[in-house]
Amino acid sequence: MQTVGAVTELSRIRNLSIIAHIDHGKSTLADRILELCGAVDPRDMRAQYLDSMDLERERGITIKLQSVRLEHRGHVINLIDTPGHVDFGYEVSRSLAACEGVILVVDASQGIEAQTLANCYLALENDLEIVAALNKIDLPAADPDTYAAEIETVLGIPADEILRISAKTGEGVEDLLDAVVERIPPPVGDPDEPLQALIFDSHFDQYRGVVSSVRVVNGHLRTGSTLRFMQAGATHEAIEVGVRTPDNLPVAGLGPGEVGYLIAGIKDVGEARSGETVTEAARTASEPLAGYLEPKPMVFCGLYPVDGDEFDDLREALEKLRLNDSSFSYEPETSGALGFGFRCGFLGLLHMEIVRERLEREFDLSLIATAPSVEYRVRTTAGEDLVVDNPAELPPAVELESISEPYLMCSIITPSEYVGTLMDLCQTRRGELSKMEYLSPERVDLQYRLPLAEVVLDFFDQLKSRTQGYASLDYEPVGYDRADLAKVDILLNGEPVDAFCSIVHKDKAYDYGKRMTEKLREIIPRQQFDVPIQAAIGSRIISRQTVKAYRKDVTAKLYGGDISRKRKLLEKQKAGKKRMKNLGRVEVPSDAFITALRLEE
Repeated sequence: MQTVGAVTELSRIRNLSIIAHIDHGKSTLADRILELCGAVDPRDMRAQYLDSMDLERERGITIKLQSVRLEHRGHVINLIDTPGHVDFGYEVSRSLAACEGVILVVDASQGIEAQTLANCYLALENDLEIVAALNKIDLPAADPDTYAAEIETVLGIPADEILRISAKTGEGVEDLLDAVVERIPPPVGDPDEPLQALIFDSHFDQYRGVVSSVRVVNGHLRTGSTLRFMQAGATHEAIEVGVRTPDNLPVAGLGPGEVGYLIAGIKDVGEARSGETVTEAARTASEPLAGYLEPKPMVFCGLYPVDGDEFDDLREALEKLRLNDSSFSYEPETSGALGFGFRCGFLGLLHMEIVRERLEREFDLSLIATAPSVEYRVRTTAGEDLVVDNPAELPPAVELESISEPYLMCSIITPSEYVGTLMDLCQTRRGELSKMEYLSPERVDLQYRLPLAEVVLDFFDQLKSRTQGYASLDYEPVGYDRADLAKVDILLNGEPVDAFCSIVHKDKAYDYGKRMTEKLREIIPRQQFDVPIQAAIGSRIISRQTVKAYRKDVTAKLYGGDISRKRKLLEKQKAGKKRMKNLGRVEVPSDAFITALRLEE
């Protein structure tokens, strides 16, 4: 084998990703492959080795794609471990652009799940070679023959080509690597062409600047050469080029088909986004590589610092995190109740939760997140078309001609005994059944058209609890439709609080208003005067609760004497309270916002 530093021959390189549904064993399989190739010292080995974030290790999920260079039987294997959750599908699509093949992992005790199908179709769209493997064959509940037949029926991969492995015990993993070397084609590329390298991931290191993961397509990427970033139009020197083995190992250069990392002393995070093409300044490529489609955020919420002084810190943190995760968006906004913050867009609810938690951990911020909402398209009576992702910005009802909301096509794969309860769940969420297909006598694929606003809050939790955790969900956007929606405002002492207002279907507006006012009555501390909490649609109040006033005992200092003295003091107190009510602003502590919004989730 050549030393690292000399460029590897194309015919000996294999670039691949591991794709699967959540919890089907991608990261565990990556561990076994690392061990088998001797990439990690046995003393340093730990479970889910490539999951480097604390958050990933705590939750037991992969959030970020991770690449590693391995050697097996004289071949170089560039392996990318990808996330499985539907919210991180964008990470998967980016990693597939740097590969020629995939290992499709299916749990031998559960069979094909919704994300298995989605990721498999992504691989087929990219014309990648698929090596299928049934994992967890060591489990008592494993039934590899049945599920191999199911994979053949649904995905068209011949059952006799599907490998049987156990990522936990390591059984069959070596055969899988041999199959990868044999079946996945080597990359194509011309070493004599001008350099074209694709950045498929980046993160910010506070000591070294931006560290980018790159896949060289044509030409050579050499340490010390002057590089041009084609989309950003910036020029930088390649300070360090290297490969991950899985520790960073500097090399002299990378040739066509190779995957590694690049450090070019970049301080401005906008210059090395995912999908950027890198070429040499002296010998520029004629055109950039195709890059990626920008992901469209689907769920929006406001993020505000608990301490207003941290606004600039939050902006800086969002900039750095956006480099590492380009699938969320943000723009500044202000709220009467919460001050200055940002309106952020995410791919889903888990994505929103992860980004918020990463901001709090990695940048030491304390944040308040408003209730999640989706993007509505509004037509006004004046003929204007607006896009509204913040309920507070919806024009008054008299100015509205129509509101359209986004819809999803949801694929739910479930054991057949739960079909009834899932149909009931989808009907109550305004769903329309478009297809029902039996994958096998025991398993059904239900396809429903559902409004995104109904899926975004607790649909996934309900789905799991109604099916004892057996059902799986995948979805994709299918455009907008008109709907009968209304904005519910929450008023405290007659003043609307923008953080609590929401756009809901008119049939559910009363329930939302009643639930929210009851919760706020429990959370908001008592004041010196009665505080009415009202839910309103336009000028019509649909629900009301009252936080009763404190009663200060102004007569405590009296003992005996004439009753008129007591009455005089009480009348004086009453007049003071009335004046206070006219002037009084309700003090709502920030933790009350957090509690109310969390309850709303």
